[in-house]
Amino acid sequence: MSSISNWLTSSIGKKFIMALTGLLLILFLVVHLINNLFLFIGPDLFNENVARLDAIKPLIRVVEVILAILFIYHAYNALTLWWNNKKANPDKYAVNGSKENSTLYSRWMVITGTIILIFLFVHLSTLWATYNFGMEGSEEFYDVIRNLFSNPLWALFYFVIMILLGFHMNHAFQSAFQTMGWNHKKYFPLVQKTGTAIAVIFTIGFGSIPIYFFLLSLGGKG
Repeated sequence: MSSISNWLTSSIGKKFIMALTGLLLILFLVVHLINNLFLFIGPDLFNENVARLDAIKPLIRVVEVILAILFIYHAYNALTLWWNNKKANPDKYAVNGSKENSTLYSRWMVITGTIILIFLFVHLSTLWATYNFGMEGSEEFYDVIRNLFSNPLWALFYFVIMILLGFHMNHAFQSAFQTMGWNHKKYFPLVQKTGTAIAVIFTIGFGSIPIYFFLLSLGGKG
């Protein structure tokens, strides 16, 4: 047990766990995006889809707890690794020479990750909390999203965060494969292209939702 514990607390172990949790979170986002795309089909189908999930709420609660653990562990390891690297190489963060050995995505990972962490708390206090505790009368799940994004500030906020999410994921996906040793020079360009494609799909998929509902509110539809 001690050897496992030592490995988990080592730099290599933290990077591996961060890569694994990151990939699992990406898998969750794929499922989440698919469910959210029902919004574009119409309120009836979206409300039915959410109602089906609501019918298995105990299972959903278990999944939410697992996701919370994954996210917290991922964020903790990321911040720990960043802080340890900063302490070990203080000069690296004081000069611009680090830019020669890193990409723009990697240099912004901590910043975008921190912003996404803050966004998660905001998201939980708005849509998630409303869905679970704040529904009023005959209000439908579709109405909650439509009403939120009819506010231009909320629509813009979510749209910008989705851009940062794509920015973060573009590097995270590639970095996870590198950490796990799947970085063969023959196949890694495919991993890079896949990571970029996923980031673009997520950005457009999630980012189009607040824009869509804001435009609907301008037209007085929905």
